[in-house]
Amino acid sequence: MPLSTLDALTALVAVDLQSGALSRPVAPHPVDTVIARTAELAAAFRSFGLPVVLVRMTAAADGADATPGRTDMSAVARQQPAPPEGWDEIAPGLAGHPADLVVTKRTWGAFHGTDLDLQLRRRGVTQIVLTGIATSLGVESTARSAHEHGYHVTLAVDAMTDIRAASHENSIERIFPLLGETGSTGEILDLLRTSRPGAS
Repeated sequence: MPLSTLDALTALVAVDLQSGALSRPVAPHPVDTVIARTAELAAAFRSFGLPVVLVRMTAAADGADATPGRTDMSAVARQQPAPPEGWDEIAPGLAGHPADLVVTKRTWGAFHGTDLDLQLRRRGVTQIVLTGIATSLGVESTARSAHEHGYHVTLAVDAMTDIRAASHENSIERIFPLLGETGSTGEILDLLRTSRPGAS
């Protein structure tokens, strides 16, 4: 299905594009491609005076703010070394724009335990365009919550990537069509430019 529209107040929300993600093995899109496409979207959103939200994941060194529920991976998670200094800083290429909103989260999704919903509603935002890492984790969790909060959701499927290509494809083919509309960076940019008053 083609993208239908972008609301007058649409925000770009980039999930977990931070220093700690730069060296992770991902598929199907390289991290630098995801960042470059997100940066292109961000520049366009800024040029039209639309909000850009950069979401970063962080955690206390002692793990005190980690989600407490037991999982099959709990023991593995406890054995992981502490992340390096600066792992939670916004990636170069996206950072450095004072008007952008930075939201810090401690769980997969960007809404739970943050002020993201409040910041969007204060600005009258009714739709979000999502990019980021990982497609089936942070991006999908954020998309599910955005849908439940009543936002229109658009997913830039070539500006996100995952730990495994199969996980990425599952989200795009089976989950995202239930939550919003999917499209490429180029398609979203074209729609953004043609839907703005006075745009050529």
